[in-house]
Amino acid sequence: MERDVQLVRDLVAVAPGFKDLFEAHVFNEDGVLPHVFFWDVVQETVESFLGGDATDWQVTLRFLEEQLRLDVLEVGQVVTTSFLFNLPWPDQPGYGLVDHLGPALRARFAAIRPSG
Repeated sequence: MERDVQLVRDLVAVAPGFKDLFEAHVFNEDGVLPHVFFWDVVQETVESFLGGDATDWQVTLRFLEEQLRLDVLEVGQVVTTSFLFNLPWPDQPGYGLVDHLGPALRARFAAIRPSG
């Protein structure tokens, strides 16, 4: 199994709130498309941060921080381009989530979105 697909499966294992989203994704996409799935992960994580969803944003950020530190190319690409880049912008609700990124996530975020 490719590392980016394993990333998705491991996220669902540690954050069961994503299980229904994952099952719908696999059904709709006829498999796992990590970059597509992570668009929904961003939406759910921001909603959780704002208090409107059961998915635990803290578990998600902690998991992604740990995964990014493993320095696996495919994982880093998904986390960077499909999670961090799609976080809310400074004028959007949920931007405060950025203040809770761990050191590895924060460094990547600053590299791809230096103005926030």
